[in-house]
Amino acid sequence: MYLNTRNTRGIVISVSILLGIGIFMVYSSTALMSTKKYGSGFHYLWNHLFTVAVGVTAMVLLSRLDYQRLRPLVKVLLAVGLVLLALVFVPGIGISANGARRWLRLWPTTFQPSEFVKLVMVIFLADYMDRNIHRMKDLRYGILIPMAVMLVFQGIIIKQPDFGAVMSLGILTMTLLILGGVRMRYIGAMALCALPLVYIAVTSSSYRMKRVMCFTDPWKDPLGCGFQLVQSFIAFGNGGLTGLGIGGSKQKLYFLPEVHTDFIFSMIGEETGLIGAVIVVALFLWLFIMGLKVAGRAKDPFSYFLTVGLTMMIGVQVIINFAVTTGLMPTKGLPLPFISYGGSALLMNLAAVGILISISRNNESRIMENRSYDGGFSLRSPYMRGN
Repeated sequence: MYLNTRNTRGIVISVSILLGIGIFMVYSSTALMSTKKYGSGFHYLWNHLFTVAVGVTAMVLLSRLDYQRLRPLVKVLLAVGLVLLALVFVPGIGISANGARRWLRLWPTTFQPSEFVKLVMVIFLADYMDRNIHRMKDLRYGILIPMAVMLVFQGIIIKQPDFGAVMSLGILTMTLLILGGVRMRYIGAMALCALPLVYIAVTSSSYRMKRVMCFTDPWKDPLGCGFQLVQSFIAFGNGGLTGLGIGGSKQKLYFLPEVHTDFIFSMIGEETGLIGAVIVVALFLWLFIMGLKVAGRAKDPFSYFLTVGLTMMIGVQVIINFAVTTGLMPTKGLPLPFISYGGSALLMNLAAVGILISISRNNESRIMENRSYDGGFSLRSPYMRGN
């Protein structure tokens, strides 16, 4: 892997530290559960290490690949995403759990196609907006075509159902379209159209409504729908400033559900305290800034949109996870990138990092032409002028 730039080194170092923290925390959160269930405290750890190894391998390979070679594959990737999403409904291939069909059976683990679709959608939008950069203010090219592609994916994902993935895909798409120069009145109109659909999706599902109601007052039903959030608060409270020490969490002892995946940040707060939690937040912030700095050196619209999209793909998951575990938004099952126990999200996030490194390496190795930035970082797109 090429570490010839400060931005590339920053990305690799931050991700490496986060992966290391994740390995320790996954073992801490699963050792007892693994011993009781499998007779070995290392079962979940070995599975996680396998996923990390595969993800890091993908990251290294993609970092050595010229990211421009992804462009001819866009249509193929979109087709693969659709096929994988459809396969979850095929008996014997798709896996059902807790009333949802979101996973494919792959030895020795499972795979969630919606995570792959997020990455594919970012690559598609970056390529699409580069090809149509001078037509993004038109209703047809700026809104109708990219939104149609997004809605096809969302329509299949909502059937699984996976409301969180639908929302994440929508946030990613709308953010990139704004940066691509789409007229804000079109964005506003789409947001207004989406609001009643979101309202219907929430109110038509009893468990989603229950999550919203318990979000406003989790202590009203602390043993029911508010259980996870209440236990998360207790975990953070137990941690105090310096924490109970690695392995010292009490809430992981069957009090805090999904502690090794969705609520692993709560356990980090309990075992390492406010200091440890702040360090984790700082590492993600550092990664986010490095990603935007790479975008700041982008030599063309494709690399700019791709870099911002990949950075936002990771950032949205981080923000939602932090917000859920601290009670700032309703409970939604979303793992913390690079730290939570294995799975599709970890693989796709590491793949995204590999592409980021490839962009950084390629951009730094050439003479910049038509540079829109001076190497700083900003979410302000050079393609938003006159919006």
